[in-house]
Amino acid sequence: MGSSDTGLNNDDDSATVSDDSNTETDSDMRTETYEECQSSHPPSVFVNDEKVLAFHSGQYYEAKVIRALYEGNKWGFFVHYTGWNKTWDEWVGTDRLLKHTEENVQKQKALKERLEMERKTKAVQAPQMKPKNSGVSRGRKRKNDSLNKEKDLVPLEKLVNLQIPSTLKKQLVDDCEFITHQSKLVKLPRTPNVQDICTKYCEYRSKKDVMMPESTAEIMKGLRCYFDKALPAMLLYKSERQQYTNAIRDGISPSTVYGAEHLLRLFVKLPELLAHANIEEETLTELHQKLVHFLRFLQKNQSAFFLSTYHVPEDSEANTIKQDH
Repeated sequence: MGSSDTGLNNDDDSATVSDDSNTETDSDMRTETYEECQSSHPPSVFVNDEKVLAFHSGQYYEAKVIRALYEGNKWGFFVHYTGWNKTWDEWVGTDRLLKHTEENVQKQKALKERLEMERKTKAVQAPQMKPKNSGVSRGRKRKNDSLNKEKDLVPLEKLVNLQIPSTLKKQLVDDCEFITHQSKLVKLPRTPNVQDICTKYCEYRSKKDVMMPESTAEIMKGLRCYFDKALPAMLLYKSERQQYTNAIRDGISPSTVYGAEHLLRLFVKLPELLAHANIEEETLTELHQKLVHFLRFLQKNQSAFFLSTYHVPEDSEANTIKQDH
């Protein structure tokens, strides 16, 4: 939603207007259900018809709460994304919603800027292939470009639904703020680094389950490999590249230098990366479970694994950042 990467397109104005009118009618019909829930359950953080920010496919969008329902000892909210066809309406948990405040709107913009920067970086790094046959007509070239773009898009149903806990989402927003707005950097090398964190997770799992399957260790090994390959390609801001060049030399693995801050960025990209991988459905289901457990482990140890603030770079690094900005 919101970018060509997800393969979704905005509706025309007439469709949007009719959706909004239908949405309001649905809300009026469901108000009683919300009031009944409020009288018999803990109060909801969000109410019917409230304007909110909803997290979807890596970023926040303006949305409206259509219905609130208390079920299974937790609140759920049926939301409509403002300006989008109501086929995208969905049920979400409290962890995917933010109050529509000025502070949260700024966080939304910061996260959007970060994603834009990542897309631009990826585009710059993509190999520029020139057509061998210069006689190809412009019309045919446009058609071929369009077909190639469609092939690159990953259908939503094929994406692994990795729900990043709300406190870790905030970590991502703060991460973007430190780098892009305050011109700070993560001080390297990090302790614990990505390799240390993966090892700690295996130790944690073995204590909880003496017969810990070998697959857990294999998944952690695979995660480190993904991280080492993805870091220079799609996980760095432009202002971090010189630091990467200085830190990663002589065959050093990024997973032994970088820490949780950059590892968490990988989880934003993982759904798309896994969708392109040739993995059997059964294996993918097990992998999804392990990754969700790993995210909870990161959340549980957030204060120990993540920096609360980044450092102001030295003169040489600062000059690089100024040039990049």
